Order: sequence, then C-alpha cells, then structure tokens
Amino acid sequence: MKSSLSKLAATVLVIVIVVIAIYHLKQNTSARQNYNVSAIASVLPQTDDSGLAPLDIKLPTPMFVGTKKPIKVANLRKLGIGDRPPFLAPVGSTNVALGKPVSGSDDQPIIGEIEMITDGDKEAADGSYIELGPFTQYVTIDLEAIHEIYAVVIWHFHQEPRVYFDVIVQVADDADFITNVSTLFNNDIDNSVGLGAGKDMHYIETYEGELIDCFSKGVKARYVRLYSSGNTANDLNHYIEVEVYGKLSL
Repeated sequence: MKSSLSKLAATVLVIVIVVIAIYHLKQNTSARQNYNVSAIASVLPQTDDSGLAPLDIKLPTPMFVGTKKPIKVANLRKLGIGDRPPFLAPVGSTNVALGKPVSGSDDQPIIGEIEMITDGDKEAADGSYIELGPFTQYVTIDLEAIHEIYAVVIWHFHQEPRVYFDVIVQVADDADFITNVSTLFNNDIDNSVGLGAGKDMHYIETYEGELIDCFSKGVKARYVRLYSSGNTANDLNHYIEVEVYGKLSL
C-alpha cells in the first residue's frame, strides 16, 4: 500500500514539474516572439514617425494601341508584373515642375508646344504629347529655385510599347549646366551623346512612366534636363509629361 502511494506521489510530482516547465517555456517563447516583432518593426519604414509617405502620382489611362511588336534592344529591363510599388518620400512632397518653364534643343517641335511637358496632362491621346526632331534632343525644366528633388517621373509616349534610346537625366544649379551638375539616370550604354557611358537599363514605355529615385542621392538643384535619341519606332523624340517631386530647399 505504501509502495503504491509512493509511486502515485512521484507521478504527481513529475506531472507538476512538467507543467511548470511547459509554462516557463511558453513565457520565454512569447518574450522572444515579442522581441523579434519589435526588432523587425524598428527597421521597417514607419510612415507616421519617419516623416515619409507614398508619393501621390496620378497615373493616366493605360493605352497600348495596335499590335504589339517584339522589341529587341540590348540591356533591356523586363516589364514588371503588377503595379509599381509606392515610392516613399518626405511628407509634403509635390510635383514642383507643374506649370514651370520649359526650353529645349528643338525650338520648333514638329507636333505640340514645349510647354505641354509640364502642363499636368499625362494621357497618351493625340494632342497630349510633343514631337521633337530626330537625333539627340533635350528639354530643360526650370524649377525657378533650388529644390530638394526626391523623384523624377517621365512619360515619353505610351500609346504603344516603345524603348527610347540614350535617356539621360541631369540636374544643375544653372541653365548652362556648369554648376553642381549631377546625372540621375543614363542608359546611353555606348556614350553616343558624349556625356559618359551609362549603366542604367533601357525600359519599355508604359502608362506608369519611368520613376527615377533621387531621394537616396540627396539631390538639390534648380534645373532638370532630359535627353533622348529616337526610339524603336522611329528616329523622333517625344514627351507627354515630366514630373519632378520635391520641396523648396530652405
């Protein structure tokens, strides 16, 4: 009888020890999980606390017209699947190029007026784009003051899939591009424009436009200049709209 009671007591003791051990294990695991969540959260973008927010980029209507032709271009980036991820920039960033003066290497566009590049119309319909002459052409946007620039978005032409060649985007403090010149994008892989060989990839035009990240580069400038040298459809150069997101530099 005593032996049976001793065995029962021992069994109960073992069960109690196991229950206590499981309880502490759960507590430790929970603590580790909470720590990991906090650690992960500390490195993720915190829109409210970091002062960053997605840019409010209004996209035009998608409009690929006609039969899609295969595009064979060296150093071509594949089209992404799905929508472009939101681009975070300091809260209060706006399109500081809207309505600003534009000049260019072709004073008399074949189609349209050069001021249309900053008029806010990004649609692909006829009457919404300008057409510049062949060979290398450029347009220059005067932001009328030094700005902190976080992103540049370019719409050349998106009625059909095209690739524009020698796309170069530079900024400077002066209209002659002598002071504080910086290159933000360059896919002129053979240096045909003479501004240096670029390492950026060619890309297919879409309604989303090409977004160039300037936030990570700490860009400050007044003038934005954009080059191109024809496209896969013809030798002409086109622009629908160029947006420059930033803030006035204090």
